[in-house]
Amino acid sequence: MASPEEPKLQYFLQWLQVNGAQLRGCNIKYCDSTKGFGIFSADNVSDGILLVVPLNLAITPTRVLQDPLFGPECRAMCDEEAVDDRFLVILFLTVERLRRNSSWKPYFDLLPTTFTSSLWFSDEELLELKGTPLYQATELQKKNLQSLFHEKVKNLAEKLLTADGYPESEVTFDDFLWANSVFWTRAQNIPLPQSYVSPEAEEKQDDAISSSSREDEPSTNYILKPEKSGADSEVDGVVSTKQLGETTWVEGLVPGIDFCNHDLKALATWEVDVTGLETGIPFSMYLLSARQNSFQRETEISISYGNKGNEELLYLYGFVTRDNPDDYLMINYPVEAIQDVTFSEQKAQLLEAQKAEWRCLLPRSLLNHGFFPPHTPQGENNEKHLRSQVCSHSWSGQRKSPSYVNTLVFPEDFLTALRTIAMKENELYQAKYNFVDWNQGYKATCHAM
Repeated sequence: MASPEEPKLQYFLQWLQVNGAQLRGCNIKYCDSTKGFGIFSADNVSDGILLVVPLNLAITPTRVLQDPLFGPECRAMCDEEAVDDRFLVILFLTVERLRRNSSWKPYFDLLPTTFTSSLWFSDEELLELKGTPLYQATELQKKNLQSLFHEKVKNLAEKLLTADGYPESEVTFDDFLWANSVFWTRAQNIPLPQSYVSPEAEEKQDDAISSSSREDEPSTNYILKPEKSGADSEVDGVVSTKQLGETTWVEGLVPGIDFCNHDLKALATWEVDVTGLETGIPFSMYLLSARQNSFQRETEISISYGNKGNEELLYLYGFVTRDNPDDYLMINYPVEAIQDVTFSEQKAQLLEAQKAEWRCLLPRSLLNHGFFPPHTPQGENNEKHLRSQVCSHSWSGQRKSPSYVNTLVFPEDFLTALRTIAMKENELYQAKYNFVDWNQGYKATCHAM
């Protein structure tokens, strides 16, 4: 039985094909209501290239600035340094989705309408996270997004829609929240030549050579001519093949590639082909199999979203991974709680002088043995060894090894902050004296060097 999503999928696949994308060894299919769409293996390909998408389909800050509707307003905001690149893409998504004649409609129709990240939790669901760093981060981000929407987005978005012939359109916070979530769940950091990202600079350099060939090109033309020199470059496991000139990293959405779901054991990586030597399509992104042998037909092709803990995965993408090896425990001391301790003002000053760390991340691997350091057997000899490793200096001036010495999986700078907060009056006075004395000596040493 055909899925209700099938007509929209076929419309999107036609749109991809018309715009030059090629599904060479894969298909895009509907998975389920939790995962949405995914990419699955189809015919075997000898070179391992499964999907190729021209980068003129990518939604990037450059695309927004060159758009005849968005460009003038957005360039003015950039000149005033009032917004960043991410804002431009999110604004574009907010408005473009509401334009009934948008050329991106086949793509937008296939995207999820709601998300499962913590920003979309109901008040009751969010209460389940209370007391965790994720709860604090979500509450803070909600406030920031609300403020950004009312201060910069709503009026500008409605102004753009009015200029495009839709004066009755009302832009809501939910429209903006959707665009924000689409960006954060699907954007990729794309390595591109500077000449591709900043056509104005390239045109000035090449005026004497190619001004006649560019004279009639519209400002919305996103594919630019490459420079003549180039070299291979590899960064963070993503290879940008035959990159030309200086590389610039640009965040953007690449329709088609962005339907790859996450897995700890990724079956593919994405790469950028500037010259077209790898794919036959210059300025393209392609999905490359990570396997030496062929896939079994209908295998879902996954990529890795990076080494992220479950809190970060839930915050950004709306899912968690069972037995996640990159999971971690975040421990923090709420900054506002310092007001409730004795001598709070003096301690706050000392913490600021210390550049204190108020939180720490403990990777899962560190906690395999509870709060004891890994690969250290318990026993009298080991306890002596641990005590010998303890820093002999403390802010209170004491040299006695603390009782918690055998549980130091916590970073020393985080423990220093906790010790400062727990100080008694005499310890606080001695610590401030030691710090001032040490700081003056350090400055004198630096001056003499």
